[in-house]
Amino acid sequence: MATKKDTMTTESQQSKSIENDEISLKELIIKGQLWWRYLLSKWIIIITSILIGSAIGFFYATSETPKYTATTTFVLEDEKGGGGLGNLAGLASMAGVDLGGSGGGIFQGENILSLYKSRAMLEKTLLSTVQINGKDQLLIDRFIAFNSLREKWADKPQLLKLNFQADSMQDGFPSLKPNRLRDSILGAIVTNLNREYLFVAKPDKKLSTIQVDVRAKDEIFAKAFDDQLVRNVNEFYVNTKTKKTLQNVRILQHKTDSVRAVMNGAIYSAIAVADATPNLNPTRQIQRAAPAQRSQFSAETNKTILAEMVKNLELTKMSLLRETPLIQVIDQPVYPLKIVRLGKVKGTVIGGVLFGFLIGLALTTKYIFKRILE
Repeated sequence: MATKKDTMTTESQQSKSIENDEISLKELIIKGQLWWRYLLSKWIIIITSILIGSAIGFFYATSETPKYTATTTFVLEDEKGGGGLGNLAGLASMAGVDLGGSGGGIFQGENILSLYKSRAMLEKTLLSTVQINGKDQLLIDRFIAFNSLREKWADKPQLLKLNFQADSMQDGFPSLKPNRLRDSILGAIVTNLNREYLFVAKPDKKLSTIQVDVRAKDEIFAKAFDDQLVRNVNEFYVNTKTKKTLQNVRILQHKTDSVRAVMNGAIYSAIAVADATPNLNPTRQIQRAAPAQRSQFSAETNKTILAEMVKNLELTKMSLLRETPLIQVIDQPVYPLKIVRLGKVKGTVIGGVLFGFLIGLALTTKYIFKRILE
């Protein structure tokens, strides 16, 4: 049993604990008041910093080069796969995008967004030729021009000599022969595009709508690159999605035409035998009957085969139609493009708040160290 003395000791300890807590809270309030008075004593420095930050923010917003935004929005419907982003099965791996996962289509959820940022698709788009002001121009040459890269390469003759014209066409896309220097420049540009120019997202997580934005200082490049990128990716997907079935259709079509030709030849042979023996001696019927029956048998056999092949061909064509996805573009970029820039008021406020916060943080750090040393 607990004695009276033990009970009193416990109550005393609890009382001291409460008293220590009250003292700690009081000290915290006092320290907060001292810190606030310290900052108020430095109001000239803080106000000056805020004004400097506001001026810098205003100057930045005024001198900032505007960026043009080209936006394409589209939806994908795949009758066989059920529609949505999960319908792009098998395409990412061909474009060099490792999406992982197992079971079902590998193009599920957010994975399709990676395809638009893959190096394979961006390089093919950069190497595409578009008409700008009535003249053919490579998109990569346009990118180099408005970023003044050739001026920066003035002291590097090997870079100035680079030619990005396609050496050949592969699956309908321009292709370059391996070149270490040229490939490194392409890789750097692709990285820059992914980081500062290209933005791909789903505006609504519940819908299969995909939005592709391209922001650039050059309005013509922004629109041309956005249009070409979406076109390249969509064509690449459709061709890949239907490639196997299309090959089956071509093979079946070729075999069907061959059987039909053989059947027609057998029919003509039977008639030709009859025409070749108009006044045949009745005792020599073998000269007409044997070749005619042989040709007729061949014609009947090939007729049966042809009927099955035509049926299979039509079924394969229907399968091809089912596998061909419907890609419907909702919105396309049109001139004039939307301009994205930091407003003067917004720049001024952001600059003032940022500099005020930084100088406050610096003064607080200085105050804490001063108190520690004291």
